[in-house]
Amino acid sequence: MNKHFSALLCTVWFHLLFTGMASASPSSEMVSKLNAQVLRVQVKHNNGNHGLGSAVVIDKDQVVTNCHVVTDAHDVHVMVNGVAHVATEVRPDWHHDLCILTVANLDAPIAKVGASKTLKYETPVFTIGYPDKTTEPVNTFGVVKGMFPLDDGVVIRATSPFRLGASGGGVFDEMGSLVGIITLKSRGSQAHYYYMPVEWVQALKHKPAQALGTKSEKPFWAVGASEQPYFMQVVKPYISHDWKSLLAVSREWVNAEPDTAESWFYLATAEYETKDYNKAGEHFRKVLAINDDHRQALEYLNKITEKTASAKVNFDQLALLAK
Repeated sequence: MNKHFSALLCTVWFHLLFTGMASASPSSEMVSKLNAQVLRVQVKHNNGNHGLGSAVVIDKDQVVTNCHVVTDAHDVHVMVNGVAHVATEVRPDWHHDLCILTVANLDAPIAKVGASKTLKYETPVFTIGYPDKTTEPVNTFGVVKGMFPLDDGVVIRATSPFRLGASGGGVFDEMGSLVGIITLKSRGSQAHYYYMPVEWVQALKHKPAQALGTKSEKPFWAVGASEQPYFMQVVKPYISHDWKSLLAVSREWVNAEPDTAESWFYLATAEYETKDYNKAGEHFRKVLAINDDHRQALEYLNKITEKTASAKVNFDQLALLAK
């Protein structure tokens, strides 16, 4: 290990330690204030079925939710203190699964908008939504685990979990700024939780409004598996430990996005698990060169160092016995 990289490891470990010590849950006062900015959405679809979701107040008489919450619905209500307010029109971004609803006379505080692009790995975030049939907002807490560049935005992955019904709710940073919208999770018990970036919401404000019930399109995450972004394609083989498949898709990802830390991370992980430690070490260092906050890459490098040291000791012992 060279001196430069040793210094990098020390710097990263210090940063992680400091971050862990400095971060704390938001105050109850902040949570209470932000809870008022997230509302319950009730929907009656054209086929007669009822649906539930969440929404965040982003401007006067405007809330943002997921398009999949209001797809094919003329009857949409937003609840404020138990009172139903009718949504009259929608600004849809079907591809990114974000829809801004116009709701007249909406008496609710407006969220302060932050920026997803300024988030760092392992920094705390918390979500607010209305899962299941709850009548009160539910908060979950976690840390950022992935940042995936996509269409002039950065899709966020964090450990803060959410359940059905929370779709359209908000994810907030430590300062209480809205940085993303609760949107989807992968299947299974080891689910990955994803949030659409607030920058897409800001861009959507300038699009024309349409009548509710307008014909919709599939979001990027609902298309065929081979058409989904690479950060979604790697989840199944990663969780199922199908390292051969992970190698294949992560190599494609690296070729397509060589400047994305996560593409190198999944490639290096597959190489590590298939015992190609030299390449894995090289590529984990590539991850840290792009993003020195990537704790998992650092943990894997420490494992490689331990394995290499152990192998050297065993080799030296054999050499002594052979004399």
